[in-house]
Amino acid sequence: QVQLVESGGGLVQAGGSLRLSCAASGRTFSSYCMGWFRQAPGKEREFVAAITWSGGTIHYVDSVKGRFTISRDNAKNTVYLQMNSLKPEDTAVYYCAAEESFGLELYQYEYDYWGQGTQVTVSS
Repeated sequence: QVQLVESGGGLVQAGGSLRLSCAASGRTFSSYCMGWFRQAPGKEREFVAAITWSGGTIHYVDSVKGRFTISRDNAKNTVYLQMNSLKPEDTAVYYCAAEESFGLELYQYEYDYWGQGTQVTVSS
């Protein structure tokens, strides 16, 4: 079992920045692919970014490329999502997810472990 706890969400004005953190416990963090997903009101949950166990391969959804950066610190069992130039359309609950894999996982069904989510609200 892996437990994931997100933090760092909040209310920010458009153009601002937030850094989300996801602390993992329970298993060997360094053997897990980590992902960030989000769910806006009235919409389905969507992929945002993912990073392989080593940090060597990263992928982003097109809408956040150039603005968001995913990273991880295996010594701290933590994955981060740095969000810059935030837009109102980034408003959502952001979820951290983990999958025991040495590959890069992009789809929700591939992830076995999920955090409880953290709210990000971007005002215009």
